[in-house]
Amino acid sequence: MDYAMKSFSVLTTSSLSKCVTASASMTQQLLTGRASRPRPFRVTNADRSLKKGIMAYSLADLINKVGESLSVLCVSGLVLDEDGTGVDTEGFFQALPENSVLMVLEKDQKWTPDTKSPFRGQPSDFRLWKRTDVARLTFDLYKNNPEDFIGCLNVKATFYGVYSVSYDLRCYAAKKMLKEALRWAVFSMQAAGHILLGSSCYIEYLLQEEQAAKTLSLPQESRIRQLQSMLLGRASQL
Repeated sequence: MDYAMKSFSVLTTSSLSKCVTASASMTQQLLTGRASRPRPFRVTNADRSLKKGIMAYSLADLINKVGESLSVLCVSGLVLDEDGTGVDTEGFFQALPENSVLMVLEKDQKWTPDTKSPFRGQPSDFRLWKRTDVARLTFDLYKNNPEDFIGCLNVKATFYGVYSVSYDLRCYAAKKMLKEALRWAVFSMQAAGHILLGSSCYIEYLLQEEQAAKTLSLPQESRIRQLQSMLLGRASQL
């Protein structure tokens, strides 16, 4: 009985509140950790003449980046490009799969179906029967910062419309790497130029020495010929 009373005294209101607070904080950390990674989306304008890939953490982040990327002054709403369903809540936005195609609408603009789609006006059952995707490969080149040199590349492969694999290649230091490569190229060219210049000077020096040796040997040969002619002349006189 005493042991039961001691155990019951341990479970006080303060201890229970601490446990609840700790569990709530852990849940919040898990949720923020999951949402800390940006997800890729493809956003098009109302007439579908421009489409860009954008990475966003939340709905507000996507709206801000859409305004900068597509040069939209006032974003009145976001809808799904497929059926025009409005994306107006954070929960619905987080439930969307990656690489979903969204349409940004300005003031006095409305969603219209895609007239270029080959399955426009046909039921979804016919679409599934008519087309079966075996493999689909999607490349999305995007920039998190307008000052980025190359940006980031997201590659997503989908097999049979069920299994998907994606890889995000981030090239944040591409500009710095390019500068270093150009610097090394200039240094290599300068070193090669110095080597070629030194080699040409050395070859020219060798050629000049050979030419000087030839010029020195010519007077000796002429003297020998003169002596030979003199000896031949005396021998003929005798």
